This record gives sequence, structure tokens and C-alpha cells, in this order.
Amino acid sequence: MREWWVQVGLLAVPLLAAYLHIPPPQLSPALHSWKSSGKFFTYKGLRIFYQDSVGVVGSPEIVVLLHGFPTSSYDWYKIWEGLTLRFHRVIALDFLGFGFSDKPRPHHYSIFEQASIVEALLRHLGLQNRRINLLSHDYGDTVAQELLYRFKQNRSGRLTIKSLCLSNGGIFPETHRPLLLQKLLKDGGVLSPILTRLMNFFVFSRGLTPVFGPYTRPSESELWDMWAGIRNNDGNLVIDSLLQYINQRKKFRRRWVGALASVTIPSDYKSPYPESRRESVGNNKN
Repeated sequence: MREWWVQVGLLAVPLLAAYLHIPPPQLSPALHSWKSSGKFFTYKGLRIFYQDSVGVVGSPEIVVLLHGFPTSSYDWYKIWEGLTLRFHRVIALDFLGFGFSDKPRPHHYSIFEQASIVEALLRHLGLQNRRINLLSHDYGDTVAQELLYRFKQNRSGRLTIKSLCLSNGGIFPETHRPLLLQKLLKDGGVLSPILTRLMNFFVFSRGLTPVFGPYTRPSESELWDMWAGIRNNDGNLVIDSLLQYINQRKKFRRRWVGALASVTIPSDYKSPYPESRRESVGNNKN
């Protein structure tokens, strides 16, 4: 009996080792095209991916898109062309730790840093003094709240916000109910490095798909595109660090919710689902 278990153990070790080193999936033609049409700029020695398209000629309107967790700017590709028909400049970036941007580890990822990266991108593009329309989604909502706070306090990069649209994000941290997996990852315990390595497409897709409505669920190929973006540069290994934004939301609630409570610019909040449902997904498409 003992010899049988030894044989199973000897077989399991290399199989587990092989599994934990599965290479990331190949980029689909659509995702490869998205990457090829984008650019990079450097923020404190880190490469940040972004898209910048010129749309309507003669319009002064600029829109900056802030994506959600745990995907990337590619989330916006279906409405990108439509936005170029409305705005003169359409800009989106992959936050640090997401998509095609660098994913350093170890690293203290924070909403404050992501907001500073948005400001740095606009300075890089020479738009720091222009009035900006912000369109954000879940994780991006909190980045937008920090940018709004800075705008109201006339601090940091002096990004001037013309209008703000938040979509389906946990802007009120007390309404967020993280799942067990999220709790384990965000608390940074001994299980975090194991769980991040064990993440796979099956877990990701099973966690994300129920978030969508019955007629808007992504196809399997779209889910693979999302997963490919996560796995790029071993992004699955920084998921636990990125999830610290949940703790940051609670810690800085007064700052970020307060910024919204006294907002004086045109603003809107869009949520097709109950509050924070999307950010309660296992792989957290928040």
C-alpha cells in the first residue's frame, strides 16, 4: 500500500509542476490587432499600454476610458468605433498590473498610483490642461473617484474633469460582499501565492459568465481574450496584490465617497445589475 502511494506522489509532483508552468494562451487575431494598434509610455520605469484614437474632426471633446478588474482596455473594443463618432479623442489605458502593461512583483498596487498614471498619460499626450470626460467601469470607478477628489482639491496633476460616468462598480464599499476566494487573496495570507498559480481559464470563465445578462454573455473566444490579457506577463500572479483595492476602498471611503457626494460636474452612474454584483465574481470582473 505504501509503495502505491509513493508511486502516485512521484507521478503527481511533475504533473503539478507542469501545470503551474502552463504558458499563457496565444493572442487571438483581434487581441493581437488591439495590441499592435496601441502604444506604450513609461511611468517611473514601467511600461504602460494605451490606445489613442482621433475621431470627430473639429470637436473639442475628449473621453478617457478606465477599465475594470481584472481585465484591460480591451473591454471597450466593441464601443470604440462608436465613441470615435462622438469624441475627437478616445483614450484608454491598461492600468499597471493589467493587460499589456507591466506587472511588477512584488509591488504595492494602489488606486492612488493608478490615478497618477492616468494623469501622467494625459501629460504625455499634452492634454493635461484640457477638459476631460471620464467613462469608467468598476475598478476604474474608484480610480475615477480619486481623480475627482484631486480635481476638487486642485491637487496633483490638475486633471480637469468635464463630466463623469461611473458604470457598475462598488462605489460604496459597505455594499461589497467578496467571495471566499477574494477574501483569501486580498488578505495576503500564505495561500495567496498558491491560489494565484492555481487559477485557470475554467475557474475564471465560470466565475465571470454569470455576471452578464442572459443575452449579453461573452462568447468563449471573448473569454479567452480576457484570460489571455490576464495571463500576459504572468498577470495571474499579481491578482492578490491588485485585490488590495478592496481594502483601500474601505480605508479611504470618506475621501472617495465624499468626492462624489459633493460633485458639481455632470455625472451619472450606470448599473444594469444589483450593486456590486459584478465585483463578487470569483476572478472578480469588477
